[in-house]
Amino acid sequence: MKKQVLLPLLLILMIFAMRPAHAQKILGGISVGANFCQVDGDQFYGFRKVGLNFGPMVILPFGKNKNWSVSMELLYSQKGSYHKGSTDSTYYRLNLDYIDIPVMIHFTDKKIISAGVGVCYGQLIGKSESQLYVVTPHANFLPYDFSALGEVSVRIWNRFWVNVRYQYSILSLRTVTFTNPNIAGDTWDRDQYNNLISLRLTYIFKQELPGKRKKAKGEGEVVN
Repeated sequence: MKKQVLLPLLLILMIFAMRPAHAQKILGGISVGANFCQVDGDQFYGFRKVGLNFGPMVILPFGKNKNWSVSMELLYSQKGSYHKGSTDSTYYRLNLDYIDIPVMIHFTDKKIISAGVGVCYGQLIGKSESQLYVVTPHANFLPYDFSALGEVSVRIWNRFWVNVRYQYSILSLRTVTFTNPNIAGDTWDRDQYNNLISLRLTYIFKQELPGKRKKAKGEGEVVN
């Protein structure tokens, strides 16, 4: 567990170490929300598994008008799959707990709406699965997840933002063999991938508000 936490902490420190001395002050924030998840390749469909998504973030604005920014987060993120069928044999639940480290680049328009894309490294820290007799895993779950993500955020009030994010695994979590219990010898292999939509509320500390700019020395606050 110590090794799993050490890597995210080192990456967070790297942002501060690489920041140029003349760059704008780094902003901090925190997000809390929910993941709506499925695992592609488990024979079930729908974002029925709901998990937590929360953690701190750092943001480094750049560009002439500071419309661009780079962010890094340290998240606890619950992923997996859930299916409740008409019989016990079709019930399935998969819980996958990760420490996620998304790194993203964002463009913000008029300090009101923002869009971003990036990649995410996830360290698997816990898992549980209700076994189905028709599934044979080829190996254990990959101990890490590497995924691509995109998001849209809208400022709703003051420094609070609502954020919708889509995330999909680039690497297969594992390969499983499915067996048809009604037909002898009828099997097929599937690679599995995390597939999730996150809905979150984010607060960014000391962020400049719309219609305002920082006051220069000897000046009062200027409203655009």
